[in-house]
Amino acid sequence: MTDDRERWALILGASSGMGEATSITLAKAGYKIAGIHLDFRAALAHVDEVKGAIEAAGSEALFINMNAADDEKRAAALVTLRERFDRSRAEGREPYVRVVMHSLAFGSLVPFLTDDPKGGVDRKKMEMTQDVMANSLVYWVQDLWRGGFLGQGSKIYAMTSEGSTRVVPSYGVVSSAKAALESHIRQLAMELARNNTGATANCIRAGVTVTPALLKIPESQTMIDITMKRNPTGRMTTPQDVANAILALSGDGTEFINGDIISVDGGEYITGS
Repeated sequence: MTDDRERWALILGASSGMGEATSITLAKAGYKIAGIHLDFRAALAHVDEVKGAIEAAGSEALFINMNAADDEKRAAALVTLRERFDRSRAEGREPYVRVVMHSLAFGSLVPFLTDDPKGGVDRKKMEMTQDVMANSLVYWVQDLWRGGFLGQGSKIYAMTSEGSTRVVPSYGVVSSAKAALESHIRQLAMELARNNTGATANCIRAGVTVTPALLKIPESQTMIDITMKRNPTGRMTTPQDVANAILALSGDGTEFINGDIISVDGGEYITGS
C-alpha cells in the first residue's frame, strides 16, 4: 500500500557535520526538514547556506536556533512544529515525523585525573555532557510520542561512536555519554515496540569522520592518522556516508531493524587497532 503521508525529518544538530549532510540528503528525497541547532554570530551564515540547500532541493527548512537540551525550549519547538503540522492538515495532507536524528555533539573533552581541578572533569561538566549527548534523546522521544508526532514507520537514530567502548585520553566524559546513549536506544526500541507505535530506534556508529566535533578533540590528528592506516577502504568515513545510510535505512521494508548499533565505517570497527 502506498504511503502518501507528508514525511518530515527532525534533525537535532542540523547545521553541521552529519546532521547537515542528512538534512540535505533527506530533503532531496522529498522529506521536509525540521532542524534544531545552536549557532551564534558568524556561524549563522552557514546555517543560511544549509537552509538554502534544503530549499533548493524543493523542500522546506523549518530551523530553530536553541539549546536542544532545554526542556522549555524543546516544548516551544514542538509547539512550532505542531502549528506547521496543523497547517498541512488544513490543506488536506497528513504529516508525521518519519525520521528523528539525534546528532548533538556538545560535551566536555577533558581527562578525569588532573593536577589542576579546573582542567579535569567535575560534576557540572559530567552532568551537562550526559544531559546533552544522551539523556536529551529520551526527552525528545517522550514528547514526540505523547504529542502524536510519530507514526507507523517512524525511525529514530542516535549517533554513537566506538568511543563508547574504547579509550581516548580526553574523551572519557563523552565516552560515558555515548555508552548511555546506546543504552537509551535499546530501552526505547523495546518500549516503542511493546506500545505498538510502529516506530523503531537504532544507533548509527560512524567511523572517524572529519567534523567540527572531531576537530575539537585534542587527539583528533592522531585519530585521523590511525584511521587512515586502519580503515580497510583507505579513507575516512564522511558525513555523506552517514546521510546515505540513514536515507536507505529509512525506506520501506526496514521495520524489523530495531535496537541495533549499525556501523557506517567501511569496516573500520571490525578491523581493530
